[in-house]
Amino acid sequence: MNNFTLGRYIPIDSFMHRFDPRAKMIAMLTLMVAIFIPSGFLGYIGVFLVICIGIYTSKLNLKFFWNAMKPMFFMLGVLLIINVLVVRSGDPLITIGSFSIYTNALTQTGYIALRLIFMVMITTLLTATTKPTDLTVALEDLMKPLKKIGVPANEIAMIISIALRFIPTLIEETQRIIKAQTSRGVDLEEGSIKEKVMAVLSLIVPLFVSSYQRAEELANAMEARGYVPNRDRTRYKQLHLKMKDVVLMVVCILVLGSTIGMMIWL
Repeated sequence: MNNFTLGRYIPIDSFMHRFDPRAKMIAMLTLMVAIFIPSGFLGYIGVFLVICIGIYTSKLNLKFFWNAMKPMFFMLGVLLIINVLVVRSGDPLITIGSFSIYTNALTQTGYIALRLIFMVMITTLLTATTKPTDLTVALEDLMKPLKKIGVPANEIAMIISIALRFIPTLIEETQRIIKAQTSRGVDLEEGSIKEKVMAVLSLIVPLFVSSYQRAEELANAMEARGYVPNRDRTRYKQLHLKMKDVVLMVVCILVLGSTIGMMIWL
């Protein structure tokens, strides 16, 4: 868990860090849409190039993104096994006795794996280069039009911001509980299935208690500082789009357009 990267902000003075958070969020959403367009492997070249440029300009270590992707490998392995056993279309690639592995099984697994990897890299790049408070401000600005139809934009933005902010805190709390349980003789790795389940329960219960306690403390602190959900609030930090922010959004929109064009062409 020391390598957990989701929701973790890395304070570095980089070109990517200085982008407007609204531009980064629009760029992320645009690339997410492009990822799910069935444009073939060639259609993802533009998305891949934008991600590579974003990683390079963020000055983040590649190991940071590798740690973010490692939890997916087990799921992708299970998905590969299921596709190999279930998908029976395409050309036979490998035949072992009466059992054959078809090309479509590997192709479908490759598509899903590529999409998941791109999604994790994009979201990790956004959260690692944007402060949680900036994400809140950006969400409030982007959701302002929804206020006209009664959507509580400020509250939704605050909830998402708090959730992202407390992910690293909960990971640290989990590590502390694991060390405390290990010092008391609890083994989370060995033993029968029943013993492992009981060991996990001994971890989950104190984690829930600690989470509720932190939530209560946060609610009391917000109330003591005069936070009222339905009230309009002034803002010290004002966001202003610059030319580089516009260029970022235009590039991502062009990438989306290229994937749509590739889909139509194929």
